[in-house]
Amino acid sequence: MSDQTTVFDLIRHGEPEGGPMYRGSKDDPLSAAGWQQMRDAVAETDHWDAIVTSPMLRCVHFARELADRYGVPLHKDERLREINFGKWEGRTAEDVMASDGERLSQFWANPAANTPPGGEATRDFNNRVVESWHHWQHELAGQNVLIVCHGGVIRMIVADVMNIPLEHAFAGLMTPYACRSRIQVNTSEHGRFQSLAAHGTLRALTS
Repeated sequence: MSDQTTVFDLIRHGEPEGGPMYRGSKDDPLSAAGWQQMRDAVAETDHWDAIVTSPMLRCVHFARELADRYGVPLHKDERLREINFGKWEGRTAEDVMASDGERLSQFWANPAANTPPGGEATRDFNNRVVESWHHWQHELAGQNVLIVCHGGVIRMIVADVMNIPLEHAFAGLMTPYACRSRIQVNTSEHGRFQSLAAHGTLRALTS
């Protein structure tokens, strides 16, 4: 096996229309502020050989703009959709806390054992995201890759990279709008090694 290094930049979408809420599978596009957040999150020195995106509107529209700008392939992957929050979708955190606070607290304390009412089990969500993550490591090996996705998706990928138990994968990492993460994957005859190289806003990462 030849030595290869693959660099992945993960970026969470910007603010969608309607503002912060448990959005999950609710397919809102980016707001004007969200578009600006995303454009501000890209530096002139960035270079990618391919872009992978969630198919949801708040991700794919910006991913397509970047792919056209850089002239690189764009791959849409259904497995990178955000977790489905069930009956909490379309509601703010404050609203859910007021009416369903105990279950919300249990979810954040241990999402693996507490599924949102009518929502997607966290283990099922994790399985599909990690399946996608490993697929693109193999498919785009040796390249610089951008993944445009969601806060929950980034949490699952970082948990896989850092061996964080699923019970702690949501509450243990902040992923604000347009947050970026960089992960380096090295493969050799000795195996595959994943490392989180950076996490935060572009301003924080470059200051």
